[in-house]
Amino acid sequence: MLRWVADVAGPLTGIRILELGSFIAGPFAGQLLGDYGAEIIKVEPPSLGDPMRKWGHCDAEGHSYWWPAIARNKKSIAVDLRRPEGRSVVRQLATCSDVVLENFTPGRLAEWQLGYDDLVDDNPGLIMTHVSGFGQTGPRATDPGFGSIGEAMGGIRHTTGWPDRQSTRAGISLGDAIASLFAVTGTLAALNERQQSGIGQQVDVAIYEAVFALMESTVADYDLGGHIRGRTGSVLPGVAPSNVYPTLDGADVLIAGNADAIFRRICTAMNRADLADDPRYATHENRGANQSELDDTISAWTATQGVEELEDLLEEHGIPYGRIFTAPDMIADPQFAARELIQRYEDGILGQQVPMAAPVPRFSRTPGEIQSTGPALGQHTNEILKTVCGYDHERIQGLRRDGVVA
Repeated sequence: MLRWVADVAGPLTGIRILELGSFIAGPFAGQLLGDYGAEIIKVEPPSLGDPMRKWGHCDAEGHSYWWPAIARNKKSIAVDLRRPEGRSVVRQLATCSDVVLENFTPGRLAEWQLGYDDLVDDNPGLIMTHVSGFGQTGPRATDPGFGSIGEAMGGIRHTTGWPDRQSTRAGISLGDAIASLFAVTGTLAALNERQQSGIGQQVDVAIYEAVFALMESTVADYDLGGHIRGRTGSVLPGVAPSNVYPTLDGADVLIAGNADAIFRRICTAMNRADLADDPRYATHENRGANQSELDDTISAWTATQGVEELEDLLEEHGIPYGRIFTAPDMIADPQFAARELIQRYEDGILGQQVPMAAPVPRFSRTPGEIQSTGPALGQHTNEILKTVCGYDHERIQGLRRDGVVA
């Protein structure tokens, strides 16, 4: 199996991943695996490429500010999968890869003779990680399913928002991201098992199942106790104080002080030591029962403090807190800075430095690294065809001339 000499000595250095698909669920998993040092070969259609190149906020020329991050550390090869010759290229790449990561509608790759059963004979150690709306089986397997549908059916939409209003989204593509995280987990587990067995397998991630896996005891609450979880706004019912509180200068600060010892420290910070012994608040259960009243008392206090003054008091008394951050807060925050969480990289498409999240988690001995931002469409086509597939110049030129690759 041909390999590039990797510049990144991350925990996945030496692993090659062939990324087939577009948008977020799947490609975000590719981003993370690339952060850890894996080689990511991203296959894109020659005409427009991955739609993420144009998604979200864009510059004046329509280039996405998101693309440099979600496609970082990836090599782009533009191949027309509608053409038999293009599918032949991808089949050759699969024989030289450890993992195929894909998010096509179930059955599509098999129609193209690129399914797991079509590829495994030539590469018995191949792992194929599928990310789809409803999984590879079941009555809705071939239905279109985006992250929002997975959030709805997985249960998280019903529990997000305020009880007297329609359910809301979280403000990010949560379902897609959760599915991608499970795709990373499943891929790593399959790679580990392959070390013992020597053979690969399929990893089947359904977006709605990934969301449902986070839903705690939602089903048991109903099935055993007759309780259907609903929307509770910014509070965790029965746990107080734990809410978002206003400040004098218009900021919002989340304070989590539901433990008895922490609540006493809050009372001290408020100069209301009497509240700690008040029967309404002396125990966790009683604070939960009188949650709304207690929140009103704390809100009245925080509203008299500027945000920095309040934060100083909370730190002084050892009270867990966090300001509700926006992007400017993140850029200015000393904790973000100390951890170098926001890193800036020159991007050739945008022609400027782009800030993005550093690789997470952090490894003490084999750290991940951002080697490159999102590539231009087909930027590495020649390199991959020559180095990985072993094609000579004449064959590559023929594929280009015929419009199979770009």
